[in-house]
Amino acid sequence: MDEINSGRARWQARFDAAPKRDREFRTLSGLPVDPVYGPAAPDPRFERIGWPGEFPFTRGLHPTGYRGRPWTIRQFAGFGNARQTNERYKMILGAGGGGLSVAFDMPTLMGRDSDDARSLGEVGHCGVAIDSALDMDLLFDGIPLGDVTTSMTISGPAVPIFCMYVVAAERQGVPARALNGTLQTDIFKEYIAQKEWLFAPEPHLRLIGDLMEYCAAEIPAYKPLSVSGYHIREAGSTAAQELAFTLADGFGYVELGLSRGLDVDVFAPGLSFFFDAHIDFFEEIAKFRAARRIWARWMRDVYGATTEKAQWLRFHTQTAGVSLTAQQPDNNIVRTAVEALAAVLGGTQSLHTNALDEVLALPSAKAAEIALRTQQVIMEETEVVNVADPLGGSWYVEALTDRLEEEAEAIFAKIREMGPDGTMTGGILRGIEDGWFMSEIAEAAFDYQRKLEKGEKKIVGVNCHTATTEEPLEILRISHEVEKEQNRVLAARRTARDQASVDASLRELLEVARGTGNMVPPMIECARREATLGEICDVLRDEWGTYTEPPRF
Repeated sequence: MDEINSGRARWQARFDAAPKRDREFRTLSGLPVDPVYGPAAPDPRFERIGWPGEFPFTRGLHPTGYRGRPWTIRQFAGFGNARQTNERYKMILGAGGGGLSVAFDMPTLMGRDSDDARSLGEVGHCGVAIDSALDMDLLFDGIPLGDVTTSMTISGPAVPIFCMYVVAAERQGVPARALNGTLQTDIFKEYIAQKEWLFAPEPHLRLIGDLMEYCAAEIPAYKPLSVSGYHIREAGSTAAQELAFTLADGFGYVELGLSRGLDVDVFAPGLSFFFDAHIDFFEEIAKFRAARRIWARWMRDVYGATTEKAQWLRFHTQTAGVSLTAQQPDNNIVRTAVEALAAVLGGTQSLHTNALDEVLALPSAKAAEIALRTQQVIMEETEVVNVADPLGGSWYVEALTDRLEEEAEAIFAKIREMGPDGTMTGGILRGIEDGWFMSEIAEAAFDYQRKLEKGEKKIVGVNCHTATTEEPLEILRISHEVEKEQNRVLAARRTARDQASVDASLRELLEVARGTGNMVPPMIECARREATLGEICDVLRDEWGTYTEPPRF
């Protein structure tokens, strides 16, 4: 009992010293609630559970939970051209969103310009088209980049897109050191699940290492890597696979930083994570709690991190796109609310809620507002912000947390065994080469689909309760005129720029690519001179080649 009391005293001292929001924290009926709850008697599990704000951070990173500050409402948005998306961003911020998250169209995600023959019919359709730094200027026009945190979901051409973002900030008069946000940059998950790469893994890892070095030295608040489990889960993985594959990828990036001679206590706080919140409410909560605990222990015991910030797993969450149904789409509002609540009870730092019509098209303005209001109802009305880790100590939740941790550890061991050198990176690269990750996810997806078709798993409106009075949805459609206008503007930019200056900057980038220097500064210079995304990526494609996934059966 002395250990419980001393732990509570430690937590209380940290809680008292931390800033808290000025509001009452009571039940709807007016009953006062404590900021945290723990055992009243000795509990052998408690060493693994702990108190909020202390190792192993099972119950959260901060002693105050959401009493200190709530999660950031960060709605993922992008469609058409930069001007159209800018209007949606201003709507989101004006309606109470706390940060921005950029969705890019397929040509941008693949490092192609809008007028590339391979971009035909895709410009602006699954996100916003960004061809040069001038598009980035328009995307954030009237939005002060020094005040708003911005997440950008892009991996293959992440570094040149980041450089255009830095240039857009410069043109606003915002120094790079003042920027705060997140760049996805997670190339491992592209080979594992999403399949949006430009080169073979090794050149991508060089770019990521350069970005990690640059941000650690020049933009310390910026997070150059968001390790994404979301796309792994959306591809069909189980919760345990999402947890294990994602953290394994994160450990690979830690090994990359260490191989560059970086101090783990300096660069590790620049790593963040991005998880899926699926429909199994308690399993998702347990997954988030297990993720924090595993990461903290590995960072301390395996990779030598000594500071709390280097041991923290910070994560953004998005509700599950694959749980949305085209049938009875209004049901998606309920699904999203349940999934969002699981993310909040799991301690997410930021959250995107999917719109009810995203299974059919990009969100309409009305559907986007409903998704935003879903978060605000949870934040302002449910009182779930009152207590840190309110499900901590639940026999069910703790057992699920332990089970997911055990399954993840078994997968880590398997990955390390696959590699030639016992490292996580070696195992990941071998697993990509052999198609192991893909086959594991495919097997899980097949098993789930089989259960759906046999009726063992139920989806309301799909294989049960199918009678409905629904009416057709009005969905957002992207006109072909967007592509024509984007290409017209791009041609005009090419005519107006100093081509000799652009060519010189691209030659300088190529020279650095052929050596061992950091590629971020010359790439920023290319962006300043209005080199396009396709031109920057093509220089590197010509030098490094492209990557084609081997066929597997």
